[in-house]
Amino acid sequence: MEIRKIAFIMEYEGTRYHGSQIQTNVPTIQGEIERALMKITGQQIRIASASRTDEGVHAKGQVVSFRTDSPLLPEIFLRALNHYLPEDIAVREAFWVKDDFDARRDALSREYCYYLLNRATLSPLLRRSAYFVPRPLDIEAMNDACQALLGTHDFLPFASSLDGRKNTVRTVYRAEVARDGDLVTFYMVANSFLPHQVRNTTGALMKVGLGKSDVAAFREILRSRKTSTAGPALPPHGLCLLKVNYPEGIK
Repeated sequence: MEIRKIAFIMEYEGTRYHGSQIQTNVPTIQGEIERALMKITGQQIRIASASRTDEGVHAKGQVVSFRTDSPLLPEIFLRALNHYLPEDIAVREAFWVKDDFDARRDALSREYCYYLLNRATLSPLLRRSAYFVPRPLDIEAMNDACQALLGTHDFLPFASSLDGRKNTVRTVYRAEVARDGDLVTFYMVANSFLPHQVRNTTGALMKVGLGKSDVAAFREILRSRKTSTAGPALPPHGLCLLKVNYPEGIK
C-alpha cells in the first residue's frame, strides 16, 4: 500500500495533561492522539508535533503529522479522531502533506499568547485559561519593555532550563501587550522558543506593569546572559499556542 503523510491542526485544553510530549504512566496530548489512531487503524503510529507545550498549557493551533498506509481520507480521519479523542482535545483540520514535510523543522515561527485577568475579583469562567492579577497593570510600560525583545538575541536569561540545548539565540518578530476590558494579553511571535520563555517573559513584564521593576531593569535582564534571570515563571494555564506558521502554509 502507498504510504502517505497527513497533518492535523489540533486544539486542546492542557489542564489535565502532563504536556504534549508522550511520557510513561501520565496522560499527555501525544498519548491520547496515538491511542485514538490505534483504534482507527489498528497500528501503532508515532506522531510528530510542531511545538512542545508544557504541562497545563493549551493550544488552538498545534500542528501534528504522521505517515500512514491507511486508505482513509483526511476528512474521515478528522471525524474518527474526534469521535475517539477525549472532549478536551480536537482536530480542527486534516489534510495530506508532502512526504518530506517536517512539522517542527519546517516551521518559520510560532505564535503564543499569555492571558492575564486584571481585575479585583476572580473569574470562575477563566480560572483554567487566565492568570489572576488583582492589581492594575501599566500596559504602556509593559509595551515599552517589549521593544527590547524584538530582533535576534540570546534569550538565555528567559529560559528556566536548557534541556540539552546549546543554542539559546532566538528571533522575536512581535511582542506586544494589549488590554480588552479585564483581559490583558501578551502576544509573542518567534522562530522558536526556549523552555518556559513566554512564561518567564510575561512574569518579568508583569513586574514592570505592577511598578515592581522598570523598563531599564527589564532591558538589563536581556543583557545579563545569565540563566533564569527573568521571571517569575507564571503558571502554565494562562499560556496558549495560537498558531504555527510555514513558508507556503501547510496544505
